[in-house]
Amino acid sequence: MELWIPITVVAAFLQCTRTALQQKLKALLTTNGANFVRYFYGAPVSILMLVLLVTVGGRSLPDWDWTFVAWSALGGVAQIIATSLLIYAFELRNFAVGTAYSKSETVQLALVSVLILGEPLGAWAWLGILVSLFGVIVLSVKGDTRSLREIALGWTHKAALVGIGAGSLFGVAALSIRQGALHLPSGDFMIRAIFTLAVMNTLQTVIMGAWLLVREPQQIVKVATTWRSSSVVGVLSVLGSACWAMGFALQSTAYIRALGQIELVFTFIASRYMLHERPTVGELIGSVLVVGGVVLVLLGR
Repeated sequence: MELWIPITVVAAFLQCTRTALQQKLKALLTTNGANFVRYFYGAPVSILMLVLLVTVGGRSLPDWDWTFVAWSALGGVAQIIATSLLIYAFELRNFAVGTAYSKSETVQLALVSVLILGEPLGAWAWLGILVSLFGVIVLSVKGDTRSLREIALGWTHKAALVGIGAGSLFGVAALSIRQGALHLPSGDFMIRAIFTLAVMNTLQTVIMGAWLLVREPQQIVKVATTWRSSSVVGVLSVLGSACWAMGFALQSTAYIRALGQIELVFTFIASRYMLHERPTVGELIGSVLVVGGVVLVLLGR
């Protein structure tokens, strides 16, 4: 088995668990506050991981330039906005459906490959795009198929648009992380991935910390006072992000994100047993369509 496969599965599991716990923080923090905890508590962990790789692992820090910093900053900002949008999507619908909306990210990456990167897609990939888009529509109307017009217009509902927007920005973040890691001229996949993550998390902490200090200063205090639960989210976040970053350093973004759809399986388990939500039959069907379409996109690449 290729190394990127188990790394991606672990990343999906950690991300699902972190997101579920982050959703619970909404009872204590605002959307931006719940978002900030992943960087505030995650950045020190990513820096510690980098220090251990250098001191214990015997690796050297790779050379870097401002292009690398720019990729890291772009990925960091995109991830911040995407996470806030995803948490907001949870408020509009629920945890399972909000996550499923964001899974359109892989389909959007496929479209970017065609329209911007000039990489052709086969018939199976295009079929996958259509299936996934239909799945998003089914999700947006909560599986109610009584009205074809309602289904046709379902993707314009606010929750769907917010979730799709989150997926778009998660795609930008994924591409930026991969480009940043690949831009580093030296080091194995692990040191390049963790170095990229440490720089990005540090930038995210500074950027979002400054934003909260101006717009929601009370949230910084609450993030500190809720450290018992908030720190767990931060640690899980950085561990998951480390796995994603290592996966991106080993394999193309499309393959990593396609396999990462296994997160949806973990999502429904978390939705049922951690958040006590009951997805409807229609929502389950829509989610299966989204994931099935992603698989077809992968097969068509």
